[in-house]
Amino acid sequence: MEQQFGHDPLEVRDTTHYKEEYVEGFVDKWDELIDWDGRMKSEGSFFIDTLRQHGAKRVLDVATGTGFHSVRLLEEGFEVVSVDGSAQMLCKAFENASRRGHILRTVLADWRFLNRDVHTEYDAIICLGNSFTHLFNENDRRKTLAEYYAMLKHDGILILDQRNYDAILDQGYSSKHTFYYCGDDIRVEPEHVDDGLARFRYSFPDDKVYHLNMFPIRKDYTVRLLGEVGFQRVNTYGDFQETYREEEPDFYIHVAEKKYIEGE
Repeated sequence: MEQQFGHDPLEVRDTTHYKEEYVEGFVDKWDELIDWDGRMKSEGSFFIDTLRQHGAKRVLDVATGTGFHSVRLLEEGFEVVSVDGSAQMLCKAFENASRRGHILRTVLADWRFLNRDVHTEYDAIICLGNSFTHLFNENDRRKTLAEYYAMLKHDGILILDQRNYDAILDQGYSSKHTFYYCGDDIRVEPEHVDDGLARFRYSFPDDKVYHLNMFPIRKDYTVRLLGEVGFQRVNTYGDFQETYREEEPDFYIHVAEKKYIEGE
C-alpha cells in the first residue's frame, strides 16, 4: 500500500492522518531506520535512569511504534503497557518483542481518549520519537496531555520528546539542520516547513521514499502547555544533556512532574 496525501500534500494537516501515513511498507522499514543497537548506544541509560530516579515501576508507553523503548524497559525490569494509534505499528512491536522473548501488553488507542481504553494509573508515561507532534490541533494537544496527567499517580512523571523545531523554523532546514536516525545510509530531512507543517522525507537505500506530516511545536510552547494542564515542574534536556545551546540539540526531552511542590 502506498501513502496517500492527495493532490496537495502540504494541505494535509490533520491529527488522525498519521494512521494512513504508517503504511505496511513504511512500518516494515522502521526498524531499519531506527537501528535498535545504534539507538541504544546513542540514548545510553537516560530514560532508565530518569524513571528509576523518580521511583517508577509501572510505565505506559503511549507511542510504542515498533516497540524499542517498551522492550528495553521490560528488559530492565519495568512493568510496561504499550499503546499506539497505528495497528500496523502494534503488530510490528509485538513481533519484535516476541523475537526477544517478551510478550507485550498492547492497546490500540487514540491518545485524546486514552482513559476510555486504558484503565490503570501509572508511575510514568513516556511519549517518545517525536510522536506528540502528530497532533495538529491545539485542543487535541491539550486533551492528550490532560489524559496523560489523569492517568499518572500523584507523584508520577511524563517524559515527552520533540524535535528541535525552533532551529528548523528559525534557521532554515536547507543549512545544517538535516536530521538522521541511527540506521546506515538512511536520510531523514524536512522537505517543507512553515509555522503549521513540517513535512519530513525518509529516503532508504533501495530508493523507497516515505513522508510524515508533523506539526512543528516550539520548545517553550510545549513547556507552557505542560504547565497549563497541571504539571508542577518541567525539566527540559537537549539530546539527553541538562545544559545545551538552544540551536544545537536535534531533540528536546521534557520530564514533567505531577507531584505538588510547595512554593512553586
